[in-house]
Amino acid sequence: MNKQSLRDIKREETARDLAEAAFELALERGLDGFVIDDVVQRARYSRRTFANHYSCKEEAVAMAALTFQGYDQAEDFNLPETSSPLDALQQWMKMQLTANLLWKMRELVSLSKRHPTLEPYILSIFHRLQSSAQEALNDLYKGRYSEGYTHLLAGAVYGAMLPIVDGSLNVLLPGDSIAENPGITTFDQYLETTFGYLRNGF
Repeated sequence: MNKQSLRDIKREETARDLAEAAFELALERGLDGFVIDDVVQRARYSRRTFANHYSCKEEAVAMAALTFQGYDQAEDFNLPETSSPLDALQQWMKMQLTANLLWKMRELVSLSKRHPTLEPYILSIFHRLQSSAQEALNDLYKGRYSEGYTHLLAGAVYGAMLPIVDGSLNVLLPGDSIAENPGITTFDQYLETTFGYLRNGF
C-alpha cells in the first residue's frame, strides 16, 4: 500500500472536519435548520474550502459516516493462505463496520425519512463501503477468484446490512447495552448468522 502524503492527510482531515460539523448540525437542527455558512463557521474553514470537498450540505452530512479508512487499515488485513473469501470478508466487515459507523448510518437513514434529498448520498456511502470490501478481496486473492464472484459476494453481504441501518431488523449495535435490551440479537450474532447462511448455501 502506498503511504499518503502530508497533503493528502491534511485534505482528508479537512473533509472529515467539515463532514462532522455538517452531521452535528443535521442532528441538532434537522437538515433544513442550517446552511453551508453554519457548517464552515463551526468547522472553521471557508466556503471555498467547503466547495473544494463537497457539492452540497447533504453530501457533507452523509460523508460523516465514512470514519473507516479502508486503505489505511488494509495493511493490517492479513489472513492465512487457506482462508476463503467469506472468511476474509467477515474479518473485513468486523474492521469496517464499527459501532460509530453503524450508529451514524442509522442516524442518516432516520434523517433521510424526513429529508429524501439525503438518500442518494447514503446510497453512495453504501457503494463505497461495498467497493472497498471488494477491492480488499481482489487484492488479497489476486485473481484466484473472478471479479464477478467477489462483486456478488460483497453485494450479498452489504445488502444484508441494510435492514440493520434502516431499522427493519432490531439488532443491537456494538457498544449498546444488552442489559437494557434483553433477548435482542447482537450485531456479532447477526453477522455470524449472515455468514452461516452464505457458507451453507441458504
